[in-house]
Amino acid sequence: MKALVNSIKSFIRDEEGATATEYAVMLALIIVISLAGISALGEKVSDVFVDIESAMP
Repeated sequence: MKALVNSIKSFIRDEEGATATEYAVMLALIIVISLAGISALGEKVSDVFVDIESAMP
């Protein structure tokens, strides 16, 4: 029983789990920012193609 308690304490003190969590949060933020940028750029590109299409005879 004492070994279990010691292993739980060492797991809580271990900082590698916090590092993995920080990387996961950073990855999520990068994905959200990328999706927002792509969707904003996609709308502008679509507008350009619509303008080109309307200018063609």
